[in-house]
Amino acid sequence: MNDVMGVVLAGGLATRMGGGDKSLLSLSGQPILSHVLDRLTPQVSSVVLNANGPPERFATFGVSVIADQLTGHLGPLAGVHAAMIEAKSQGLSWIASVAGDSPFFPDDFVNRCYQAASDVSAPVVLASSYDPDHDRWMRHPTFGLWSVDLCDALGDALLKGVRKIVMWTDSVGGITVEFPTPEGALDPFFNVNTPEDLQVANQRAVK
Repeated sequence: MNDVMGVVLAGGLATRMGGGDKSLLSLSGQPILSHVLDRLTPQVSSVVLNANGPPERFATFGVSVIADQLTGHLGPLAGVHAAMIEAKSQGLSWIASVAGDSPFFPDDFVNRCYQAASDVSAPVVLASSYDPDHDRWMRHPTFGLWSVDLCDALGDALLKGVRKIVMWTDSVGGITVEFPTPEGALDPFFNVNTPEDLQVANQRAVK
């Protein structure tokens, strides 16, 4: 997608993993971030990494690191906001956000979201997958396509205390795209939150 900048959201505190950067944990012999970048890079025109703290720890990945523009660990929406500012500086109209701890998201994630946005002129599209445990489709707030025209509105919302992604995207007319999970397969938006999740991911990666 020539008009889309990809952003890997890697600003979480990883408290359930004992702290540190989850995206740097090893998965099948490579950092999780390498798997994420391998999936995202072919889908967009450029890629940046949103992370706070010393950017040098990501130097080997060859991508620009952008920090939140607003202080205070405001959550993933602050990373989306920072990416919108960066995309606007590159003359791009959209950003596609993915989580830095989700290594298996679909290869057509950006294309399907972009098509959905174009079909109904939606400013935001979030991904969803079916959750059999709750018998319903679940949205994945960190996986989305966002118009950079929302940059100022998002910045204002963050300053007013908005933190929940879905609450805000609903308020601006966001829509959802469903990504089915093949029978017997792992949810494509599976993310690594715990050591047990990392074991599951390693089992999936070697199949």
